Amino acid sequence: MAKDLLRRYIWIVDLLHRYGSLSREEIDKLWMRSPLGKGEAMPPRTFYHYRRAIEDNFNIEIRCNQNGEYYIAKSNMSMNEGMLNLMLDSYAVNSAVQDSKISPACVLVEEVPSARDFLPIVLDAIGHGEVLKFTYASFSRSLPETDIYFAPYFVKRYKQRWYMIGQRKKRDGGNEEFRTYALDRIKEMKPTDEKFTPPEDLDPAEMFSNTIGVTISHGELKTVKIRTTPQQAKYLRALPFHHTQQEELSDGYSIFTYRLTLNYELVHELLSFGPSVTILEPQELRLMVATELADSLRHYSDLLPLSGLCSQS
Repeated sequence: MAKDLLRRYIWIVDLLHRYGSLSREEIDKLWMRSPLGKGEAMPPRTFYHYRRAIEDNFNIEIRCNQNGEYYIAKSNMSMNEGMLNLMLDSYAVNSAVQDSKISPACVLVEEVPSARDFLPIVLDAIGHGEVLKFTYASFSRSLPETDIYFAPYFVKRYKQRWYMIGQRKKRDGGNEEFRTYALDRIKEMKPTDEKFTPPEDLDPAEMFSNTIGVTISHGELKTVKIRTTPQQAKYLRALPFHHTQQEELSDGYSIFTYRLTLNYELVHELLSFGPSVTILEPQELRLMVATELADSLRHYSDLLPLSGLCSQS
């Protein structure tokens, strides 16, 4: 796909994503004002071909309503929302840099090495249903594990790290339970001639719908309640901690409620809020957080005037 054509496709998707629906006349006005349009209207036949190409390449359908306005069909947006947002975010930054003529050095982003090194290989394997063979240097092992055969079903990005989720192949040809591998811990990787077919009932979004992070949890779903300061509440309203978030406003504080499974990432996400957040329930989560805090405090007990309190457990 030519780079210029790709920019045109993304421009149309970004436009309809931002405005909701637009007529051809409205699209033409915005097109002529854009650097891509160069002051000329987009021919109807060209727009038709762009619509078809967007559907073929991105599985994003652009429809026309009874008022002659074009919009992105919502029927498959839940499937494509993550990829669409990633694509539009990248496009928005690149376009802003080019249009404003600022130096790229003025835009600082966190590096994600795994996206550059192994993500293309994984995505290609997912698309072609090919089993991968790789070496993995886990943080919990002293030596890398070699000759891992793995069927990748989907990928997820969390905390600037890419992970692949799927099933490891057993030596007898069967599949293990679902596993998660961080791409930045992989040392070498290549596709094999072995093919795989994902489970028919696989739903990546549903698998992590009540989970923080990338740890697959089979635990019971819990009601999590936290009390926050008014200042922290503003941040959570602007950027919800989880899609199940509900808020109860009180005098001088807020209580947020979630439906989540308990895992390592949830504990450390809550700890990152510091003293502005207090876990109210469940008791199991309170104990998990308190244990982490006590373990951390022991490392600094010699600096605390009441260090004796840190050793009482």
